[in-house]
Amino acid sequence: MRVFRHLASLPADARGAAIALGNFDGVHRGHAAVIAAAADAARAHGLPLAALTFEPHPREVFRPHDPPFRLTLAEAKAEALAALGVDLLYELPFDEAFSRISAETFIAEVLAGQLGAQHVACGPDFHFGHRRTGTPALLATLGPAHGIGVTVVPEATDEAGGELSSTAVRDALRAGDLARAEAILGRPWEIRGRVERGAALGRTLGFPTANVPLGRHLVPRLGIYAVEAGTDGRSWLPGVASLGVRPTVNTLAAPLLEVHLFDVAPDLYDRELRVRLRAFLRDEAQFPDLEALVRQMRRDAQAARAVLGAAAR
Repeated sequence: MRVFRHLASLPADARGAAIALGNFDGVHRGHAAVIAAAADAARAHGLPLAALTFEPHPREVFRPHDPPFRLTLAEAKAEALAALGVDLLYELPFDEAFSRISAETFIAEVLAGQLGAQHVACGPDFHFGHRRTGTPALLATLGPAHGIGVTVVPEATDEAGGELSSTAVRDALRAGDLARAEAILGRPWEIRGRVERGAALGRTLGFPTANVPLGRHLVPRLGIYAVEAGTDGRSWLPGVASLGVRPTVNTLAAPLLEVHLFDVAPDLYDRELRVRLRAFLRDEAQFPDLEALVRQMRRDAQAARAVLGAAAR
C-alpha cells in the first residue's frame, strides 16, 4: 500500500480511485463494510482501492485537552487498512486551516480536483467540511455533478444487532470487556509503544517488565491483563501486564503498561513493542507491602497462563 500525505504532487497513477472515506479509528468491522463497498466499486470499474483519512484525528485538534482516546495511531491504522486490501491511503494533514474548508469545496477541489475520485463510499455518520456541514446526503447530491459515484453504507451492526463503532470499542475497553472489543474490531486490540527504562523494581521482585507508555492511546480499565506481545506483529509471546499507576510502590502521574513475558527475557529497551490485551483479570489494587504484592503477582501470572493456554487451544 502506498501512503500519500500531501496531494499537491500526487502522481497520475494515484488518482482516479474508488475511495472509502472516514477517520477509521480502530479500523473495526463497521469500517470494513465501508472499505468493502469501495472495493465493490473498484472491481466493477477497474479502479484502484483507496482510503482517505485525517491525521491527527480532528477531535485531537478541536479538543486538545481531552484525555487520549485513540484506538489506533497512524501506523497501526495504515497497517489495518492495508490488511483489508487498500492500495492507496490518503492521510490528509488536519489542522484548523483545513477545517475551514467548506463541504462543497472539499467535494469539488479535494475529492474531484486533487484526487480525481471516481467513486466514494462512507458510513451514515460521516461528516466533513467547515463546522461538519458535509453529510452523506450532500455527497450523494453533489458527487455525481463532479463525476463521482457515491455509496452510503447503512449503519453496521453485529449478528445480535449490537453497534459496530469506535465509540462501542472505547466503551468496551473502559469496562474491561475485551471480548466485546475484539468482536467489534475483528481482532485483539493492541497498544504500541517504545519500551522505556524504569527503576528495574520488577526485576528485583522476580517479574522483569517492559514499560510501555500509552501516549495518545485510549486508557482502558486500569488493572491486570493477560497479554500477548511482540515486536514484529507475527510472533506473539504470552505474558501478564499491569496497566495503572503503581499505587503500592510509587504512584505515577499517568498510567503505564508494564509487561512481563513468560519464560523469556529479551532485551526490548528502546524497541517498539506491540501488546495485545487478551483478557482482563482484575482491577488495580493497593497492597500493604511488597510481599503481598508479589504473592498477588504470582497468582496473576498463573491466571494469565491459564487464560492464554485456553485461548491457544
